[in-house]
Parts: sequence; structure tokens; C-alpha cells
Amino acid sequence: MQQKLQKLKKFNLIMGALHLVQGIAMLFLATNVIQKIAEFQPTITQNYLTFDVESQSLVTASKSLFELPFGILVASFLIISALAHGIVYVMSEKYFADLKKGINQFRWFEYAISSSIMIVLIATLFGVYDIASLILIFFVNATMNLFGLVMEQLNSKRSKNEKVNWGPFIWGSIAGLAPWIAIALYMTATGNYGNVPWFVWAIVVVYFIAFNTFPINMILQYKEVGKWKDYLYGERVYIVLSLVAKSLLAWLVLFGAMQP
Repeated sequence: MQQKLQKLKKFNLIMGALHLVQGIAMLFLATNVIQKIAEFQPTITQNYLTFDVESQSLVTASKSLFELPFGILVASFLIISALAHGIVYVMSEKYFADLKKGINQFRWFEYAISSSIMIVLIATLFGVYDIASLILIFFVNATMNLFGLVMEQLNSKRSKNEKVNWGPFIWGSIAGLAPWIAIALYMTATGNYGNVPWFVWAIVVVYFIAFNTFPINMILQYKEVGKWKDYLYGERVYIVLSLVAKSLLAWLVLFGAMQP
């Protein structure tokens, strides 16, 4: 057991380094090399109601708040992941103690921040510029991930003969769908799918696959299927999935910013 934990510690360090290298590379590209990415800064707006004197009625208005530093934020969610792996390496005793209980708090808090930044950036590519909508998308997605933590916390206390409590998994899955319903409404508004850029479909497909691999991994862990009987095996799979999913999406989203 201790040998497996030490290997996981080193594995976290390696994966953290891979996240960091990509994050720094993206930051460099977005600020120094590819001008189109540096210039892509969607204007975030605030919608509100105002009284129109001529029509004597309330009408919708909006104002510009700030420009979103898109390229920098794409790099940030990889750098955040790298920092999380670094924290795990430094606080390995806490990490090991939690893993023995079937919990990884570090994972869920990191996912809550990094994946929520990622979904907000994807939303802006589909035209979601309203600050209220983006805040809601961020926090609903973060909530989805924190349900994963609650799932582990609740089930770590059950006896071997006790059934798995799937409640947090179900509620988290429902919460996770909400941002994509909002994005789908924006994406399908025109109905002219032939003009949708290739990278948009690529993001949708990649994220859909990535979105489902994480809950599948959790299901296999709690069903104790094959190698997943060992919680540490599932932990390693989570780490690999995180790197692959974030890397693919980060580069897709970054170069998506270069499209017309």
C-alpha cells in the first residue's frame, strides 16, 4: 500500500509538470507570439432594465463591463491544475490519509475551479457574454464537482455490506448538464448549423466524451469492477483523464479563438 502511495506521489509531480509546461507555453503563445489570440478578448456585458420615456415602458439595455483576457485564462486552468498537483506532492501525508478513506479533497476543489474556468471560456466562444449567465455557469459547474467530494465523503463512512449512496452522484450529474443546456440554446439559436465552425463541433464532442469519462470512472470505483476494486487505481485514472481532457480542450479552445 505504502509503495503504491509513493508512486502516486511521484505520478502527481510528473503530471503537474506536464500541466505546467503546457500552461506556460499557452501563456507565451497568447501574449507574445500569436497576435490573434492576444487580441481575442470578448467584451463581457451586464444586462438590465431601464425605463424608456418615449414608449413609457421598461426595455432591456446592456453596458460593457470589461474585456475577458481569453488566452491568459486558457493557460490559467492548466496552471491551476499544475499547482494542485504541487500541493498534493507537498501535502502528501494528508493526501495519503484521505486516499486510505476513499477520498481526495484536493481533486474536487481543483476541478471545481479549473473546469469551471474552462466551461466559462467555452461558453464565451458560443456567444455567452452576459456576466450574470457566466457567473451562474461557473458556480453551477463548481457545484457539480463539489457533489463529487460529497459522494466520497458520504460513502467513505459506510460499512462493506452497506449500499452505495448514489444521491450526490445523481444531483451532481443534473447540475453538470445545466451549463451545457445554456450553451446549446446559444449554439442552436440560428438553426444554420452549416456555418458552425469546425472547432465548435470539436469542442462539443471532446467535452462530451471527457464529461462522461469522469463519472464512468467513479461508477467503476464504487461498483468495484476489475482493477477499480483498488481505489488507488481509480485515482490514477482520474489523474490521467484530467491531463488528457484538459490538454485537448485547452488547445481546442485556444485555437478556437483564432477562428473568424
